[in-house]
Amino acid sequence: MIKALDLPAKDFTGTSDPYVKMYLLPDRKKKFQTRVHRKTLNPVFDETFQFPVAYDQLSNRKLHFSIYDFDRFSRHDMIGEVILENLFDVSDLSREAVVWKDIHCATTESVDLGEIMFSLCYLPTAGRMTLTVIKCRNLKAMDITGASDPYVKVSLMCEGRRLKKRKTTTKKNTLNPVYNEAIIFDIPPENVEQVSLSIAVMDYDRVGHNEVIGVCRTGLDAEGLGRDHWNEMLAYHRKPITHWHPLQELPGRATSFDSQGSCSSPKPPPTP
Repeated sequence: MIKALDLPAKDFTGTSDPYVKMYLLPDRKKKFQTRVHRKTLNPVFDETFQFPVAYDQLSNRKLHFSIYDFDRFSRHDMIGEVILENLFDVSDLSREAVVWKDIHCATTESVDLGEIMFSLCYLPTAGRMTLTVIKCRNLKAMDITGASDPYVKVSLMCEGRRLKKRKTTTKKNTLNPVYNEAIIFDIPPENVEQVSLSIAVMDYDRVGHNEVIGVCRTGLDAEGLGRDHWNEMLAYHRKPITHWHPLQELPGRATSFDSQGSCSSPKPPPTP
């Protein structure tokens, strides 16, 4: 990765903090990322990355570059993407070739990570919240086979600190898993406005690291549908409230799954 020129400004200062993610599709498990370059629209990367792939497989692969603007406090903005559809259009790849490509706005398809359906139900007298993971659809394929091995991880959060976590079973080789699995957290009524739930759809990898396919949040401090779903749950006690939620990309390392913050654990519910 050599450099980029004339990137659009994403910050109010008139600059960006760009970095690049790259995949050799259709495999999304192996990805590389450049360093972040601060306050520039013309970053010089000069970084080298190596994908382990046999030469005779290159005709079926394509390079995908996603250019992002780093934001320490919120979701990173996608600046655009470059897709090198046919690697042999560049050269026979027996020697290094320098390629310039225009950056295009990301298509809906390229950033679509899929959706998850879950229900929320709160019993204030018992101080118990039940999140039922029902199913997912159209998940992004993470394996070279064009499928994934998805499971769902749910974290109970308070002020950026993870208090508890639960997960579903893993469904093999599917982009449309069906779970119908209930996850229960004890949350007394006096704590219900302080907490939120972070939901991550993960791709299980028996050999390497499990990869995040996409995430969403629900709680009073969430945005849009995540907040509306939580409010609906609080308005209709004892009734499961079900919605589809679009998955979003995990915004870098500083995420809601980090265990930091100063919130104490919710008090246990009173014994009956």
